[in-house]
Amino acid sequence: MIRDLLRPSGTVELTKRPRRLRSSPTMRDLVRESEVRIGSLVQPLFIADEGQPAGEIASMPGVFRYRVDDVAPECRTLAKLGINAVLLFGIPDRKDAVASSAHDPAGVVQRTIRAIKSAVPEMLVIADLCNCEYTDHGHCGILDENGEVDNDATLELLGRTALSYAEAGVDIVAPSDMMDGRVGYLRATLDGSGYSALPIMSYAVKFASGFYGPFREAADSTPHFGDRRGYQMDPPNAREAVREALLDLDEGADILIVKPALAYMDLIRAVREVSDVPVACYSVSGEYAMVKAAARNGWIDEDRIVDETLAGFVRAGADIIITYFAKSYAQRHGTRGPAA
Repeated sequence: MIRDLLRPSGTVELTKRPRRLRSSPTMRDLVRESEVRIGSLVQPLFIADEGQPAGEIASMPGVFRYRVDDVAPECRTLAKLGINAVLLFGIPDRKDAVASSAHDPAGVVQRTIRAIKSAVPEMLVIADLCNCEYTDHGHCGILDENGEVDNDATLELLGRTALSYAEAGVDIVAPSDMMDGRVGYLRATLDGSGYSALPIMSYAVKFASGFYGPFREAADSTPHFGDRRGYQMDPPNAREAVREALLDLDEGADILIVKPALAYMDLIRAVREVSDVPVACYSVSGEYAMVKAAARNGWIDEDRIVDETLAGFVRAGADIIITYFAKSYAQRHGTRGPAA
C-alpha cells in the first residue's frame, strides 16, 4: 500500500498522519483521552494496635504500619496532596475464633476512624470489612464444625462490625469477605439502625489471587490452614465476575470493586459496561511489590510504569483506583495528571 503512494522522488503522499497530534507535550496533553485524577485515588493504610509491630513493611518498600496516633498526621499530608480518601486495615492485639475484636467499639480501626474524622474531617474514611485479620485461624469468617467458613453465621458478624464502624463515624464500609448475600444483609442492617445514608463499597469481584502475598505479611492475615478458594473467585472466570457484580448491585452496593486490577482489566471493563454505579479497582500488594523490586534492580523506570498502569485502569473503565502508589503519584503530579 505504501508503494502505491510513492512519488517518483521517493516521497510518500499521505493525508492521514496521526503523528501530527503527538508533536509536543502540550499537543499530547490537549488530545489525551484518559486522565488519572488524584481525587479518584484511594490510599490504603495499615494500622497496628499497641502490641503489634509498626514501621515499614519489608515486602512493600515505602508502605508502613502506623500507630493510631500517627494516622492523623499522615492523613493531613495526603489531604494537602489532593488525596481525599483512605482505606483502613487493622492489625489487632487480640484474635479469636469469632473475630470479636473486629466489632469492639474500642478496636484499632474504630479508634482510627475517630482520630481521622476529628483531625481531618474532610478526609473520606473507608473501612475494609473482613475478619481475616481478627480470627486466630486467618479465615474470613466463622468456621463450622467441619472447619469450613459458615456463610450465614459470618453475615451476622459482618453486620455487627459494620455498625461499629458506622458508630465511629466511617464514611464508607467496604465488605471484602466474598460471603454470599453480604451486601443485602449489610444494607438491611445499616438501614434498620439509622445508617441508610452510609454507602457500601463492595469487593464485588475478588479473586483468589497469588498477588496478595505481601498484603498478608502487612496485615498478618495468612490462613493457618487451607486457602480461600472456597469463597474468593477462581481467576479464569469472567462470566461469574459479571454475575457477582450484578448480584451486589441488586443487593444495594453503591460502588463495585474489582480486585486485583492489573491482570483483570478486562473485568474492570466488563463490570463498567453492565453497571451504572462507580467502579473501583484495587491494585494490590503484589502489583506494588513487583514494580518496586524491578525498579530497585534498575530494570524498569518506576514512575513511567506507575503512570502507564494507572492510566490503563482508567482506560479500562475504573472511576476509582485503590493503590499503594497514590501518595507518590500525587507527590509527582500535584493536582493534574502527567504530561508524558
